[in-house]
Amino acid sequence: MTTATERKPATMAQALGRALRDAMAADPAVHVLGEDVGTLGGVFRITSGLAEEFGDDRCTDTPLAEAGILGTAVGMAMYGLRPVVEMQFDAFAYPSFEQLVSHVSRMRNRTRGAVSLPLTVRVPYGGGIGGVEHHSDSSEAYYMATPGLHVVAPATVADAYGLLRAAIASDDPVVFLEPKRLYWSKADWDADHPAEVPPIGRAVVHAGTGGDRSATLISYGPSVPVCLEAAEAARAEGWRLEVVDLRSLVPFDDETVCASVRRTGRAVVVHEAAGFGGPGGEIAARVTERCFHHLEAPVLRVAGFDIPYPPPMLERHHLPGVDRVLDAVARLQWESEWTEGSAV
Repeated sequence: MTTATERKPATMAQALGRALRDAMAADPAVHVLGEDVGTLGGVFRITSGLAEEFGDDRCTDTPLAEAGILGTAVGMAMYGLRPVVEMQFDAFAYPSFEQLVSHVSRMRNRTRGAVSLPLTVRVPYGGGIGGVEHHSDSSEAYYMATPGLHVVAPATVADAYGLLRAAIASDDPVVFLEPKRLYWSKADWDADHPAEVPPIGRAVVHAGTGGDRSATLISYGPSVPVCLEAAEAARAEGWRLEVVDLRSLVPFDDETVCASVRRTGRAVVVHEAAGFGGPGGEIAARVTERCFHHLEAPVLRVAGFDIPYPPPMLERHHLPGVDRVLDAVARLQWESEWTEGSAV
């Protein structure tokens, strides 16, 4: 058995690369394709070494044509392969969106289950790296609103490996959102004996400690570390904040999320995507519908502003940070006629 002392620090980027390598070694049907994934090893070097180990026919550099890349992957999947597509940056994926909506998401339903598409679309997404426009979008709401797709967003090194392996093994198409700002985050992790993680569709809860005034922070991907930092800082104010890492946006784990909210009575949803029409609205609605009689205050949202992604020097104002999260927690009606029991 591997012990904690035998584990070595690894980055999320390394875990993702190892997941691709292990999947390709385990199944010759797994093929990686995308812009610069071969010789260069990808812009973020996630695919480094795969072409040398498995050959150009299984780790293939493609033209700069995202619609063509995904369309090719659809054909590959229909003929029994398991393609893993890399979209170089989040907003680069938009030209392929028609393929995703019209074909990838609908094929199983269109064929009454006769044809599945075991296809994984890796999308480096989100801000925090000083990228310019078209390099820092949070586009998860588009994918969430497309029935037929699974949408996954890891926040930890272990989940990056485990969820990517699960996505590649899935017979359903998976949009795998990789938070760029966490590529270089580190954790103790054994690449040769990776720990099992919960499957796609299951959230995890980081239990809060501290004061007796409790609330739930609901987040995923790059905002999870922000919420964990906010939960630690909140202890000084007498707040005990549970952090729910969704991990999977579709399927959505209502059971785990609502169990936390019923315990705490209050909730804040945190994400980088814009607030209007963003994932937080759907999450808040689901929580309200299922936990209404347990809520002590309205479900609040902390999100990116409703603007195109700002220039690098301004992104720190755009991205939800610890202070904005704590400000939202402070607005959760801790002292009101309702919580004080004086309502008429």
